[in-house]
Formats: sequence, structure tokens, C-alpha cells
Amino acid sequence: MAHRAAGRRQRRDRRRPAPADQPCPSAPRPPRSHRGRAGAPRGADDDQLGLARVRRRPEPPLPVVGRRRRRHPRPGRRRRDVRPCSREPCRPLVRHTPGGPVTTALKAPTPESFTSRLHSPAVAARVGVWLGVCFGVAFLTGLISHYAQNVSQPIPFPTSPSWGYRVTQGLHVITGTAAIPLLLVKLWTVYPKFFERPPRNVRRVVVEVLERINTGLLVSAGIFLLVSGTLNVAQWYPWEFSYRRTHYAVAWVAIGALVVHIAVKLPIIRDALRGHVDDTTHDNPSATRDSGVSRRGLLTTTWVAGGMAVLTTAGSTVPALRDLSIFGVRSGDGPGGIPINKSAAAADVTATATSSSYSLSVVHGDNAVTLTRDDLMAMTQRTETLPIACVEGWSANGTWTGVRLRDLLDLVDAPRDSDVGIGSLQREGAFRDSLLQGNFADDDRTLLALQLDGEPLSIDHGYPCRLIAPNRPGVLQTKWVSTIEVPA
Repeated sequence: MAHRAAGRRQRRDRRRPAPADQPCPSAPRPPRSHRGRAGAPRGADDDQLGLARVRRRPEPPLPVVGRRRRRHPRPGRRRRDVRPCSREPCRPLVRHTPGGPVTTALKAPTPESFTSRLHSPAVAARVGVWLGVCFGVAFLTGLISHYAQNVSQPIPFPTSPSWGYRVTQGLHVITGTAAIPLLLVKLWTVYPKFFERPPRNVRRVVVEVLERINTGLLVSAGIFLLVSGTLNVAQWYPWEFSYRRTHYAVAWVAIGALVVHIAVKLPIIRDALRGHVDDTTHDNPSATRDSGVSRRGLLTTTWVAGGMAVLTTAGSTVPALRDLSIFGVRSGDGPGGIPINKSAAAADVTATATSSSYSLSVVHGDNAVTLTRDDLMAMTQRTETLPIACVEGWSANGTWTGVRLRDLLDLVDAPRDSDVGIGSLQREGAFRDSLLQGNFADDDRTLLALQLDGEPLSIDHGYPCRLIAPNRPGVLQTKWVSTIEVPA
């Protein structure tokens, strides 16, 4: 109790004003020099200087708490307020000092950090509808293309209409191209959601983690499909894996994740589409800042961007748009108006294809026939107008003249509805050989073409002869044919 009374007296004395002839203890003292106080000789005491001595009361002993002594606050010193520690790191701050700029720690963004009114489910839902349509069409037409290239077909791919593959593959590339600006806008409108803090409830955390994994799969798969598809159209393959197999597998991942995403977000999507585009029901409360463009303006710009992407590339499939398609990979230029994907020089067949010793072998079991180009020209010629539609999306019509394939198979007594192997002079490459299903081999429009538009085939179009069949992918229209074989 004694030290408490001493503490009270000490605080009372601090509040008591000092006498007029006594300096305030808190007043600044003159700096000491080597001569003593205010120039006095060293060793002079207070009486010699004419100063009254101030006797200080002894401070009571401090209680020891946890083996540490408490510190008495100094007189006149204000205690600083202790701010609670924030769980979030600080925002980036750059302070310019004489020694240079000093940067403090970064603060992780939160959904509240993005205040634009354009980050809204009302915008994302409307863009997402058309993005989903593009993904759906591209997925279905991609399945058709993949099945058409399969060697084994439980249900034979149809030969009619002859332009069927041209339309489906053209739609595949066009919708994939239109999806690029749609995906960019969609990601921009929703990316603040990626910075949401997970809930503390364990059950909700599990649901949130699964939803984010699904969203990550959808975004990554969508980006991969669009990027790899664009590079395939440009015929640039900076990878070692099989494009066709990988593209097909990732497409299933993307469409599965898309279905789950729609199912999870369906209530919000339905409300956003039923409401006005400026409705803020599902918006983040902090998203109130005008960005210089309205929501309708952003949507209009998105539709225009998607339309421009289609117009500038669709000429590869639609001849009427070729003058506008400045980014089309195939303009229609080439011998006979048919573009060329792989030249004879790239396939290394120029010497063998133009050699006078060239001959075509038609084989069925023990029956075999060898024909020169002159022998083929002497046979009954037929003319058909058929398109070549390539997997890259370009297509073009051509008037082909040659020998009907069924006539050649009859020379070796090959039965109808038999699959036919077509071999090429090309020795390397994934599509140097192809398998022609029986319904294609028996179709009267399937030719071993010798001429294009009344002129002999150019060396890059498959001279001395090439296969041309209706409604068939261009990579399977084998060029520089050297063998036709029917399994016994």
C-alpha cells in the first residue's frame, strides 16, 4: 500500500505548478559544453551558479510481474494508440525519399477493390449465353470432324450431302473464332470473383473449393482450345503432342465443366437475364463507379468485336466474304482456285511423281493390276463438282475429272461395301495413307482425279492422280496416289 500512496503523491506533485524562481523541469536546458553549465567552470555546483536545488522524491519500488519491471510513463508523454493488427497486408505504397523511392508491402485485392459497374452478373450472363452457344456449336461440329477422321466407324459417315463436312467444319472454325472476344470480355467481367476469400464454414469451404476447381478447369480448357485451334488454323504446331487427340480430350473437359458451371450458376443467370441490364441486385455493393462506358455500350462493343472476328476470317469457308477476310488463312488462290496445304516439295515426292516409271497398283488378294497414267487416261472419264473442305476451316469447290474408283475396283473383282486402303508416294506424315470406307468407295462421285477444271493436275494438287470423294475431310483426300488395296 505504501508504494501506491507514493505514486499518488508523485502524480500530485507533477500537477502542482513550479515556483516562479524555479525552472520548470520540462523546460529545455542549455546545451552542456566542456566548461560546465552555461559556460561555468567544470565542477561548479548549484550554489555557486545561484540555482536552487530541487530535491526529487525517491520513486517507490516497482512490482515485478513475470520477472520484468513495469515502466513508469514519462511526464508529458502521450501514450500512442495501439491499432489492431489487420489480417490483410498493406496496399502498395511508394514514398519518394532523398535516397530514392521506398515501396511497402502489397495488399491482396478483394472483390471490393474492383468498383466498376461493368463487373456485374447482368453483363456476364448476357455474354455467357453467346459464349455458351459458340462452345456448344464448336463442340458438336468438332465431334463430327473427329468421327469423320476415325478409321473405325460403327455407323458409316454419310457421303451426302457432298458439302456437309464443308458446312460443319466451317461452323466449327467460325464459332471458335467468335468465341475469342466473347471469352475475353467474360473473363474481364467476372475476374474480381477470383479474389473472394473462402468462407470459414468447413462445409461451405468444400463446396467453394470444388466450384473453383471446376471454374479453373473451364477457363484453362477454354483458353487451350481457342489458342491451339487458332494455331492449327495457321498450321503452326509448337508442341510435340498429337493435336487431334489432345484437342478432342480437352473439348470433353471443357464441355463437362461448362455444364456443371451452368447448373451451379443457373439461379443467378436466370435472374440476371430476366432483369434489366442495369439491375444491381447481384452486384457487389462496392461496384458503383462509372467507367466511361455503359453496360449496353460494353455489350454492343462485344457483339461488334465478335462479328468483326467472323467477317475477317470466314472468307476461308464462304467465298463471298473472301474480299473482307483479311485474316483468312486461305484466300482461294491456287491452281484451279483450290488452295494448297502441303506442296510436293514439302512431301518430298516431286521426283517420284514426275518420273516416267510411275505406275498405279490396284490389289485385291491375288488379283493385281498395274496402270500407268496413260492407261488411266484411256479409261472412261467422269466429271464431278466436289468441294475440298480442310480441317483448318477453309474449303473450295472444284470440277474434277478422272476415273471412277468403283471401275478400278471392278478390275480386281473387289466386292462391294469393302473398305479400301489408299497409299501415297509420300513416305512420311500422319496422313500419307488413308482408309476409304465401303460406302465412299461405292459412291459414283468418288474419283481418282486426273484433271482439275479441264487441266492436268498440278504437282502440288496430287499429280499424277489423287483421290476426291464427297463429304470427306480434306486430309483424307490422298494426293500422289500409288496403291489401291482391298483386303481379301
